[in-house]
Amino acid sequence: MALLRRWQRRRNLIGRGTEADIWRRHILDSGQLAAHLPAGARRIVDLGSGAGLPGLVLAILTGAETTLVEADAVKAAFLAEAARLTEAPCEIRRARIEDLAPWPVDALTARALAPLPRLLDYAAPFAPPLSIFPKGARWREELTEASRTWHISARDAPSATEPAARILIVERFARKAAMTGDA
Repeated sequence: MALLRRWQRRRNLIGRGTEADIWRRHILDSGQLAAHLPAGARRIVDLGSGAGLPGLVLAILTGAETTLVEADAVKAAFLAEAARLTEAPCEIRRARIEDLAPWPVDALTARALAPLPRLLDYAAPFAPPLSIFPKGARWREELTEASRTWHISARDAPSATEPAARILIVERFARKAAMTGDA
C-alpha cells in the first residue's frame, strides 16, 4: 500500500476518490476473489492489471503463478516493482490484450477494465475454465447485454466491500452464431 501511495502521486493508478480507503476499496475488494478461484488454480492471468488489482493481490494470497497484463509502460513498471518488493509469483507482460497469443490458464480475472461483453471478447482466446469479474451496481445490465452475443453460464456472489456490487463467476461462455438473412 505504501508503494501504491507513492506511485499514485506521480501516476493515477487508482481513482482519486478511493485513495483514503485503499485497504477496503482495492486490497480487500481484490482479495475476496481468492475464494472463487478453482481449487488448485496454479496459473492466473489478470487482464488490464493497472495497479495489480486483483492479480498482484491474488498472487500474494494464493502463490499461484500470475501473469499481469498491462499495456501502459508506467503501470507495468509499477507492477514490476511491486512484484519484486512483495516477492509475488508474477510475470508482467507489457502488451495490449488484443496482441497477446493466449496460453493455458486456470482462471482469468479483470477488474474495472471494460463492460462484460468486451471482457468476454478479451477472455475468449484464453478459453479459461473460470473467469472472475467484479462488477458494480450495473452488473445485471452488463450480463443482459453480454447475453445478446454470448451463451453464458455464470453465477454471481455478493461483494464483501460494496453492497450493490457483485462478483460474476463465468464458468463457460461461447459466442452465439451470427444471424444471417438466409433463413
